Amino acid sequence: MDFKRIKDQFLARLFTRYPPLFHRWVKQHRFLEFDDVPWTPFKGDIAESRVALVTTAGVHLKTDPPFNMHDPAGDPSFRQIPADAAPGAWTITHNYYDHSDADLDINVVFPFERLRDLADQGDIGSVGPRHFSFMGHILPPHIDTLMTRTAPAAAEALKHDGVDIVLLTPA
Repeated sequence: MDFKRIKDQFLARLFTRYPPLFHRWVKQHRFLEFDDVPWTPFKGDIAESRVALVTTAGVHLKTDPPFNMHDPAGDPSFRQIPADAAPGAWTITHNYYDHSDADLDINVVFPFERLRDLADQGDIGSVGPRHFSFMGHILPPHIDTLMTRTAPAAAEALKHDGVDIVLLTPA
């Protein structure tokens, strides 16, 4: 385990255990702000809708390449997670939050099994054929790549899949 990873994981656990430190960091951090938000109100019937998940928790199949944790600006790529992935087929590659609870139950950050339950109970129409996972720690220059290439590519794939509702689960 390299020093950077140990440092990042230590800071994530420290911020989790001492929220005032995290709040202090948030006050000093410069976040992107937008005046417009692309929003379309949902007018369909949830019980007939196809639903997919998008997460920024760094979840991916164990067989997929991990997110790049060596680039301090993050990794703007995404991973596809097929709807028929078996429970336990995924892992988390993300050093910027304490995911020890999610390591025990992935549904904490990626409620994949709960979404399947909703479909089985008839509360939603169906589960999309694939879901998408990003790494939530993205800084310049990768923000431009995320906003102009990878996020639109995932959105287009979800549209192609006939997904009506996307649930975003941040880390």
